[in-house]
Amino acid sequence: MICFEGAAILNVSSSLRRFEIKLHIIARVTKMVRLVLFQKRQTCCLATIHRLYSSKVAYNVDKTKPISIFGASYDLDQTTNVTPRILSKVGRNLHNKHSHPLNLIKQRIQNYFYRSFRNRNGNPLFAVFDNLSPVVTTHQCFDSLLVPKNHISRSVSDTYYVNAEHVLRAHTSAHQADLISRGLDAFLAVGDVYRRDEIDSKHYPVFHQCEGVRLFNSHQLFSSVADKEGLGLFENSRRDSNKQETHTMEAVKLVEHDLKKTLIGMTTHLFGKDIEYQWVETYFPFTHPSWELEIKYQDDWLEVLGCGVMEQQLLNQAGASGKIGWAFGLGLERLAMCLYDIPDIRVFWSGDRRILSQFYVKDPETPITFKPVSNYPQCISDMSFWIPNDYTSNDYFDLVRSVGGDLVEEITLIDTFKHPKTEKTSHCYRIIYRHMERNMTQEEVNVLHTLIGQTATKELQIELR
Repeated sequence: MICFEGAAILNVSSSLRRFEIKLHIIARVTKMVRLVLFQKRQTCCLATIHRLYSSKVAYNVDKTKPISIFGASYDLDQTTNVTPRILSKVGRNLHNKHSHPLNLIKQRIQNYFYRSFRNRNGNPLFAVFDNLSPVVTTHQCFDSLLVPKNHISRSVSDTYYVNAEHVLRAHTSAHQADLISRGLDAFLAVGDVYRRDEIDSKHYPVFHQCEGVRLFNSHQLFSSVADKEGLGLFENSRRDSNKQETHTMEAVKLVEHDLKKTLIGMTTHLFGKDIEYQWVETYFPFTHPSWELEIKYQDDWLEVLGCGVMEQQLLNQAGASGKIGWAFGLGLERLAMCLYDIPDIRVFWSGDRRILSQFYVKDPETPITFKPVSNYPQCISDMSFWIPNDYTSNDYFDLVRSVGGDLVEEITLIDTFKHPKTEKTSHCYRIIYRHMERNMTQEEVNVLHTLIGQTATKELQIELR
């Protein structure tokens, strides 16, 4: 009996040993299969990166062929600096997409003006234009707004030129003169605007603005004044810090009061009645006097809009010489990032349903706190190169965004060096890559980083170090 039990134990022990060996073999095979599959996915992913960013995405458009935007054909020339990636954003109209955060902000602003301002018939006083073409003439974008000929905003380093006569609007103010010339006295213009700018979590080459304008004739402006005798809109005097040379002090103060009352009302409608705010004097070519409205946000002052009394020359040229008015402009992204706690401006361009579903609300006034769907790690790479004499940082930022797309989170100039003998200047930039919806590998980043360096060498005539 004892011998039988001993034999039985030996048999069980031997069976367990064989079973352990089989498990070990299975585990090794499984690990190898997983490794092969992972390497295959990596190879496919890198191949995809090569395919998407090497063969299909061009940094420059073909200037020998005209381009079509909203059915209109535009011949290109040496001024053209709009890129295929930027053109792919035209017509997206995020501010008009149902349940998009920018659409909710637009609706909230629109609701405030609709409810607060009515004409004699009880209809909304302010007309809303939110589908105007972003392609405007240089006259509309600059000249009609009295922007000086040497102003930096006219530079090809700051503005996207379709050709020498047409640009992608840099602000919705480009439509002011046209709408005023059509006889409109009160309107909002909402749309996408385009600027070549730095790259970080708060800046994107395409963003969205809301422009507001209101004009008054003498009867409308002084209607609440008991004794109107001797009051008028205009006079011939000297321009100073308080008013233009053509405006009376009484008219300017009433316009300023109406402007600030309107914008404080809108701000408290958006942020609540307890929001702290302050006015800061500033300069704009198309208004004087001018102010920026700042609010207390996260223990710091944040500028949320610019405004002022419209330059009378602008109104005269638009056919409203008998009126005086105010104008303001604000960025929808900045408001949405504050109101919804959105940390990265790239979120607005995401098609991830986990992001967009957070804004599926029936009432645009519904409070929403954005919940990030992921927090994938950053991948950081530096690029150092000698720059040519005509180099501008915005050219490099635009190229990086064109090649790397929304995988690029931020670019920072971390070092500048001038060679004592050759007098050549070198810039070193730190580029932060991060995917919004998954992890990025360093291999993927290396592919993009190399391609950015190659494209910059070819297009900007830089010399990599």
